[in-house]
Amino acid sequence: VSTELAVSATTFLYRATSSSSVDFIFQFSDGPVHSHEIQTMSLSYHFLILLGMGVVAVMGNNYKAPYHQPKYEPEIPACSKNTTKNWCLEDSEYPAYEVVYELDKHYEAVVALYKNVVAETANSVDTLSKLEQETYLCPSETSYVQPLRAVNTKGKWRVIINKVESYGIKYAQHARIEECEDDAAGKVCPLVPTCYDSKCLQKSIYHRFLVYDPTDYYFPFAIETFKLPASCACFVGAFKL
Repeated sequence: VSTELAVSATTFLYRATSSSSVDFIFQFSDGPVHSHEIQTMSLSYHFLILLGMGVVAVMGNNYKAPYHQPKYEPEIPACSKNTTKNWCLEDSEYPAYEVVYELDKHYEAVVALYKNVVAETANSVDTLSKLEQETYLCPSETSYVQPLRAVNTKGKWRVIINKVESYGIKYAQHARIEECEDDAAGKVCPLVPTCYDSKCLQKSIYHRFLVYDPTDYYFPFAIETFKLPASCACFVGAFKL
């Protein structure tokens, strides 16, 4: 199979043989004049192809991902396996690095959100600092906590911004949690006279926390609502004769 390619006065005759070897013949206007026959180009031709493929491969291997990529978060975090509660106070997989990176990146917008919840956090702990300052009609356990993860009112686990620092701001969101002791809920209030119908009930309140959502690439912060146990209340009914 022969194909002629004319270029100005000089024509290159490209001859492809069945063995895939390639020869070039120079033809001038006054007649064909063979140059020294160029060595078979098949090896060179294949070498160039392989070289090009190698360059592409090297470029692909040297490709580096962007400095930060949002980290995938499992729907149910590992910390929940060690507790029966809907929040985690310890979390070995807490994404502190990713959280601080995004806090630095969105500093002004995040600070505006954080200020929105700081006052509520102060109110939620009732300004009490010692458990001895509280008195209970029903046996309960009280603690002042900084949850790292919790289940929001939509049933989704969320990363709560806590125990991290960005541009000198130490992010801290507290909550006062009071839970009826295991056998207290539903039983009579021990400090109420038996002439009254009484019952211990677990009550909860809603808290708003600043959270981190790794699936939001543009602004991974929001304020969401969480329901946490707030008191083991004593319900007193009618007087009994």
